[in-house]
Amino acid sequence: MTAPDGAGDVRGVAEDALAWVDARRAGFALGEDALSADGEVDRSWKPLGELAQVCATVTRRTARSDPLHARARALLDFAWRETEEGELLLRLQRLEPFATYPLEVYASLAAAGFRHPAFEAAAAVVAGTRGWRLTEQDPTRRLGVRCAEERCGIRPRGQAPPAPRGTWLGGLPEPWTFERAAGYALTHVVFHLTDWGRADDALPPDLARYLADWLPPWLDTCLDAGMWDLAAELLAVAATLPRPADDTVPPDAWRRLGAARDPSGAIREVGREDGDGEADDPARYFAHHYHSTLLAAFAAVLTTARPAGRPAGPRHGGQGAPA
Repeated sequence: MTAPDGAGDVRGVAEDALAWVDARRAGFALGEDALSADGEVDRSWKPLGELAQVCATVTRRTARSDPLHARARALLDFAWRETEEGELLLRLQRLEPFATYPLEVYASLAAAGFRHPAFEAAAAVVAGTRGWRLTEQDPTRRLGVRCAEERCGIRPRGQAPPAPRGTWLGGLPEPWTFERAAGYALTHVVFHLTDWGRADDALPPDLARYLADWLPPWLDTCLDAGMWDLAAELLAVAATLPRPADDTVPPDAWRRLGAARDPSGAIREVGREDGDGEADDPARYFAHHYHSTLLAAFAAVLTTARPAGRPAGPRHGGQGAPA
């Protein structure tokens, strides 16, 4: 088995991406409006939760001696401090008991061993209500919430549906119906089922076969269109499949994604740097780059952990106390 062409660049993508994230960690910091009823969740809690989610996987899939592990651990410590070691999440949960995002952000940190018993107790009370169970959500979001409940000990493990048939991916749709929204939905179904790349061989066989067949043309299409964010997510999905990487990833995929980096190592969500003055607007630049850069690091680490599609090696760090 051979690794994809350009696999030597994969490590460089991970290093550059995490270095960029580390240098701009202030962009992930919670603002004064973090507990405000009219605060912008997508600009505060969402980036911080995504930072924690990706870094939790990086620490699990790298050795303690790896500089990537140390950098991801430092970023996790930063994220936990931003929540005042869980106190802000507890206050947020009390302010918005039926909002799911506090639980999802907490679960991303719990995956790295950070725990706040009072938050878990409060969340468990709400999760036991009919109102929580009957909240109307799309199937992919419901799967994510159930997985967050499992990670926090609110729901016994194994109760989340193994193959959510109500999702786009679960229905094994005609491959030509793939488009951007379906792409993001399918990647997140895979992320939830595989515990964000931390669980080996977690995908149902029919989903794994379907993805192995159709990821190559979908990924090629996204790379051609300059959809770097979705391309990075699809590369992460490819790294969770049991087939060899050279069967599921176009030969030059990593080279093309790597070429989309700007001089700082960041990757724009869509298109190329357009010279419209965005670099002079730090908030706008951060908003258009942080997610795709994080996901590029995520995909690269998963890929280097199993470069030829083999099952990933032993997990590093473990559950419990932070590594």
